[in-house]
Amino acid sequence: MCHFLMYGSVLTTSAKPTSPDSFVYSRYSAPNSKRFETVLENLFGGGIMTYSTGLAAFNAIMVLLVPKRIFLGDGYHGVHGNIDLMTKLTGVKKLGLDQLDQIQSGDVIHIETPLNPTGEARNLSYYSSVARRAGAYLTVDATFGPPPLQDPLQFGADVVLHSGTKYIGGHSDMMCGILVVHPQRVIEGWVDTLYSERLVMGNVMGNLEGWLGLRSLRTLDLRVTRQSQTAESLVSWIYQEMRNSTSVVSRVVDDIRHASLQDQDLGDGWLRKQMPRGFGPVFAIWMKNSDQAKSLPSKLCIFQHATSLGDVESLIEWRAMSDDSCDRRLLRISCGLEDPTDLRRDLLEGFKALCN
Repeated sequence: MCHFLMYGSVLTTSAKPTSPDSFVYSRYSAPNSKRFETVLENLFGGGIMTYSTGLAAFNAIMVLLVPKRIFLGDGYHGVHGNIDLMTKLTGVKKLGLDQLDQIQSGDVIHIETPLNPTGEARNLSYYSSVARRAGAYLTVDATFGPPPLQDPLQFGADVVLHSGTKYIGGHSDMMCGILVVHPQRVIEGWVDTLYSERLVMGNVMGNLEGWLGLRSLRTLDLRVTRQSQTAESLVSWIYQEMRNSTSVVSRVVDDIRHASLQDQDLGDGWLRKQMPRGFGPVFAIWMKNSDQAKSLPSKLCIFQHATSLGDVESLIEWRAMSDDSCDRRLLRISCGLEDPTDLRRDLLEGFKALCN
């Protein structure tokens, strides 16, 4: 039984057609998306704007801030592509995180944590302090670390980005992007500006997606907690087996990365403080050669070979298939809700098949 209503119309009547809750036209606002944003506001503790996709949400940040320079490291190739397009329009310069000595007022530091595709974490407090000293802004892509795993607003983020297509949606049946604006920036009018700019950019989230998002939020905590625990279990197993010279895993796997393996950062304390309830459902492995990486997904029964992630299904992707900048030996693994023992067995059988 469905315990919440779905509104299907794209228009109603209102005395104030441009009011965010007028429901006169779906590009202005719609009942389901408004309810979704209201729940997200309470969940995240900041101002909320939703968009058609995660990349649309990132583009909204660029339009809002119009930086002359943006500093970022590795991460989602779509973000890098969007910045390249913005360079054609505004001349924004893309610099690396190793060039922060050049940062100036009004610049943007964009941090993706955990990182796509490796699942490694970055120290938000450090980057926040750099941004504050320079009068710059810190934006954070937290797609791989949704609630309840981390809260970037508590560590100095001005705006937090989520591709809601992934863990917020959680069922591979909706697309959406989410911006969470720090309460102080809400007071300064950032959400009002984002709303006005969304009206003319036309990148509004669909009404159906609002309904699907409301459905998904009911299980978000349960899903993400379980998925993160499963990832940590698999990572620990693979890591230990790699160090066993008699193990089949050590014959085919060359490297593995995940936030749970960042021993120095765990020892320093910032990582456990930033991610107190788990280190994320995504990790990456490097095979001994590219042929093994390309072949492994076809040897598995439970893991599905797909480029998305965040679903209740466990997914594996030969990352070079969608991002030609990646090492061709790299496989990205996104854990779902299956039994961890079954997932471990599936990977082990796949590793064995590569050795035959």
